[in-house]
Amino acid sequence: MWKFRTAARRSTRSLATVLLLLAFPALGSEVFPFDRQLMLDVAPMGKVRRTPSITIDSDGSARLELWCRTARAQVTTSGDQIRILPAPLPEGLPQYMSDGQCAPERMDADLTLLNTLAQVTTWRKAGGAVTLEGPVALHFLPDDH
Repeated sequence: MWKFRTAARRSTRSLATVLLLLAFPALGSEVFPFDRQLMLDVAPMGKVRRTPSITIDSDGSARLELWCRTARAQVTTSGDQIRILPAPLPEGLPQYMSDGQCAPERMDADLTLLNTLAQVTTWRKAGGAVTLEGPVALHFLPDDH
């Protein structure tokens, strides 16, 4: 009889643990930091201090501030999966930029970064930093301003 009670308790505890994990699958998993500007962890290019950033709203719309230009995107997340579908880059430069601020290498870097973001498949958060992973890992830090 004693062995039966011990086995029954173990089964009940195991069943309770499984039910708890099924009822709360998000326990321990991170929530994507929506509605926050994330700055690409990279040194400025040349004399211009602008560095790329992304802001993803909770509805999935995103603003991609690249080296020179700004693009829009649609983002979907599910757990640690992420998909970024960027819109085409605008042809013109932002109004506040002067002629010398967007050298050809910065314009090329816009295209490279946009293509890299389009290939991202997963994300992870560690120590406040957000890493978007694909063929190339992109590390972002929350803007502290």
